[in-house]
Amino acid sequence: MTDQPLFPGFTAHRIATPDGQHIHALVGGSGPPLLLLHGHPQTSAIWHKVAPALARHFTLVLADLRGYGDSAKPAGDAEAHRLYSKRTMAVDMLAVMQHLGHPRFAVLAHDRGARVAHRLAADHPGAVQRMVLLDIAPTLAMYEQASDKFARAYWHWFFLIQPAPLPERLIEADPAAYVRDVMGRRSAGLAPFDPRALAEYVRCLALPGTAHGICEDYRAAASIDLAHDRADRDAGRQLPMPLLALWGEQGVVHQCFKPLDEWRRVAADVRGHALPCGHYIAEEAPDALLDAALPFLLESRP
Repeated sequence: MTDQPLFPGFTAHRIATPDGQHIHALVGGSGPPLLLLHGHPQTSAIWHKVAPALARHFTLVLADLRGYGDSAKPAGDAEAHRLYSKRTMAVDMLAVMQHLGHPRFAVLAHDRGARVAHRLAADHPGAVQRMVLLDIAPTLAMYEQASDKFARAYWHWFFLIQPAPLPERLIEADPAAYVRDVMGRRSAGLAPFDPRALAEYVRCLALPGTAHGICEDYRAAASIDLAHDRADRDAGRQLPMPLLALWGEQGVVHQCFKPLDEWRRVAADVRGHALPCGHYIAEEAPDALLDAALPFLLESRP
């Protein structure tokens, strides 16, 4: 079991970004293009339980975010955090899809990847047909409505944004422990995770530069990303494409926010509901995710 690849038949690509970095992506399946983006502290391995079913309908592009997995991990700029802004990370993904010949595509994204997808849809609405966002509310709403309960549950949001190199040093001291503690303390514990996927998360977190990359992702979210989101709000911009929001009924987003209400503040066509799981939807409840997401995604097929 442990010797079997997570994505048999998929091909690996190393794709250059406009600013001279690179993104690692796996490509497989056939049909209209679907970009899949993972969350923290994970990689594109999160999709291994749903990829076979999705690949029967779509050409899948499983990309590692900048700073994560086998993608580039540039040193961040300590003041502005532009290199890890969701605007920059969205440009990465647009370049990936254009390089692969997909000027217009659907998106399925979880956690940090869903925040990149939000910015991708806001900055490049002509490229995104529709998107499914998993277990997040908009970043601005989550920061502005942060409560004691939220801060205690999402402690890592406030740990990772501390100035370098404090959080980097602590993560690098024991990457495997960080993965176990961050993921294992959620509602489902570590039981839902395939040992091969867990090993991949640990391998990638231990790579040089990953700890810094993920910290910069969060530092950007607490600074430059909020400025971009406020500018959209002040201008009255709304996402024009259909959006399906799904979240875990056992998770913090469900307990602390009203995801549909928040997405309807920033998007014109929103539907969605909670699923019977916690935060890691694609690994905890893959069948429920497919049942909810596939009909919505198939609406975009020609």
